[in-house]
Amino acid sequence: MKSNSRALAALAAIVGVLLVILAVVYWVRTADALPGWLPGHDQGSTHHHVKHGIAAFFVGAACLVYAWFQTGSGRPGRPTG
Repeated sequence: MKSNSRALAALAAIVGVLLVILAVVYWVRTADALPGWLPGHDQGSTHHHVKHGIAAFFVGAACLVYAWFQTGSGRPGRPTG
C-alpha cells in the first residue's frame, strides 16, 4: 500500500511540474507559436492564452501540493510551547 502511495505521489509531482511548465508556455508564446497539438493553437493569431495558462498553473500547483502531502512523515505535528 505504501509503494502505491509513493508511485502516485511521484506521478502527481511529475504532472504538476509539466503543467507549470505548460502554463509558462501559454503565457510566453502567442497562439500562433504554440505547437499544433496544444489546445489554443490558432494559426495567424497574435494573442496569448492567459486563461489557459492560469488553469494549467493552478492544476499543476494542486498536483504538487498533493504530492507534498503524500510524502509527509504521517506523524502529527509537535505542539508548540
